[in-house]
Amino acid sequence: MTPLLTFEDVTVTFGGVTALDSASLSVHEGRICALIGPNGAGKTTAFNTISRLIRPASGSITFAGEDLLRRHAADLGGLGLARTFQNLALWPGMTVLENVMVGRHARGKVGMFASALGFTGAREDRELRARAYAMLDYFGIADVAHRACAGLPFGTLKRVELARALVGEPRLLLLDEPASGLTHGDVRELGELLLRLRDEHGITLLLVEHHMQFVMDISDYVVALDFGRNLVSGTPTELRDNPLLIEAYLGTAV
Repeated sequence: MTPLLTFEDVTVTFGGVTALDSASLSVHEGRICALIGPNGAGKTTAFNTISRLIRPASGSITFAGEDLLRRHAADLGGLGLARTFQNLALWPGMTVLENVMVGRHARGKVGMFASALGFTGAREDRELRARAYAMLDYFGIADVAHRACAGLPFGTLKRVELARALVGEPRLLLLDEPASGLTHGDVRELGELLLRLRDEHGITLLLVEHHMQFVMDISDYVVALDFGRNLVSGTPTELRDNPLLIEAYLGTAV
């Protein structure tokens, strides 16, 4: 089966530093793939390269048959690719509903700020708000739709960012450290939610994450990087006790 996303032999350099060194990964549709590795392994650089925030020195990136290196970052939503960030990228002065509406801009006829501020046709505005409300309800946060994001609990804000990414109906969702800063209970609920997105809605997920138990509990496939290079890959069961992975994280094989 042809992968939905192919990231092949990608090299990224910053000055004299090589952040990715011929790194590769493939993500098949309807699966949860995790990209892991110690700090400085190149995980976020890989995400930023897929998101077209960084241009690689060499390699290829293909999504749903499209050469992503020929597309701009602004094109990705329309292609069916969305992303969340490790540091929440929400507008604190806007309401929860307005923030989620922004995530639909790639599917509408107007820009993202016009969507959030209501500068749309009446029919499109009604449809946009209905979809945003439905997504908030799905995430269990419809009760805060008209509250500003500023001051809301961190776990709630994580759900708002997820809702914003998903309201655009992506085929592939990139999640950058989704469990970061969450309580144990929130991490468990997040894992259940991501499994529902895969199983009930067929959304493909690629995540960067340090929370290893979370990764092993929900992932179908795991790719580990170290110093910008591929280290090991396989199912969680295959990698759980892998000595190369243990050495990369702990500094010594056990």
